[in-house]
Amino acid sequence: MLIRRERADDAAAIAAVHRSAFAPHYATAIDPAGTESSGDRDSADPPEVGLVDRLRSDEGWIPTLSLVAIEHDSVVGHLCLTRATVGPFPVLALGPIGVLADHQGAGVGSALMHAALGAADALDEPLVGLLGSLEFYPHFGFVPAARLGITPDEPAWITHFQVRSLSAYDSQIAGEFRYAEPFYDL
Repeated sequence: MLIRRERADDAAAIAAVHRSAFAPHYATAIDPAGTESSGDRDSADPPEVGLVDRLRSDEGWIPTLSLVAIEHDSVVGHLCLTRATVGPFPVLALGPIGVLADHQGAGVGSALMHAALGAADALDEPLVGLLGSLEFYPHFGFVPAARLGITPDEPAWITHFQVRSLSAYDSQIAGEFRYAEPFYDL
C-alpha cells in the first residue's frame, strides 16, 4: 500500500471510497415512531461524499493534506485535514476518513492516520481535532478536547470531540474549536 496526496483524477475514486465506507451507516434509519425505515438515504449519497466536494472549494481546504491509500493502482482509502480554528489560533480538523468496505480492518485507516499526523507535524501544525469514536482515535494519541481546554462550538459534540497535540502545540491554544464552514452544512 502507498499513501500519497490526492490528485484531481482521484475525485471519483474518493467519492466511491466514502460511499462504500459510510452508506451502510445510513441504510436503515429509525423514524420518530421508533420503527425502522429505509428513509430517503437509499438513493442518496452519504453526507461524507458531498462534504469532501464542498471542502475542496472552501478556503479551509489544504491540498497537501488530502491523502489517499493506493493498492494495486486503486484508491482504497481517503483522509483529509482542513483548516479549523481554536479561538484565534489556526489548527486542523480531521475528516472525513474512509476506507472501502472490503478493505476495512486491514490497516488502511491506521496507515492514513499515521501519514496525516506525520505530515501535519512536519508542517508545524499545532493540533488536530475530530469528532469520532472514543475507542478508535485514542490509539493515535487523541484525547478528550476538554483536557486541553478546548470545546467544540456545537455543545452536542462534547462527548466525542477529541484533539491530538503535535510538536508545535502551545498550551495557550484553548477555547472554542470551529471547523471549516462545509462541516456545518451536513
